[in-house]
Amino acid sequence: MAETPLVLVLNGPNLNLLGTREPEIYGADTLDDVAVMLEDRAKELGLEIDVRQSNHEGHLVDWLHEAASRGAKAVILNAGAYTHTSIAIRDAIKAIAVPVIEVHISNPHARETFRHLSHVAPVAKGSITGFGIHGYALALDAAAQL
Repeated sequence: MAETPLVLVLNGPNLNLLGTREPEIYGADTLDDVAVMLEDRAKELGLEIDVRQSNHEGHLVDWLHEAASRGAKAVILNAGAYTHTSIAIRDAIKAIAVPVIEVHISNPHARETFRHLSHVAPVAKGSITGFGIHGYALALDAAAQL
């Protein structure tokens, strides 16, 4: 029997605070709510998902490398503030053959100027921003089509 395709869902700094951090921007749903929504959708799509969160840049880099070594179909990445600052995450994405789909709950381009730059976007397969937590589901649908 064939192995179920794996999609890693990686979340960066402060996403553990979803539901309480600036709900007027990020909404009232928690990261656990996101995980449940994605688990349900992954079953429908015939995918396995592995949802993780870290406030530490090196963990995200290690997990990107792990995605490659595990033969993941794709990575859905919400790098949070590291999107705008991390060359290490950019280089890790560029170093792996696994397609990475960038997700942001809010639309960074409609926010402060410092959020307009993404070091992830130029090396990602694509970006989904501004659709709330539903952006994760859109990214999972996209990953299933890869």
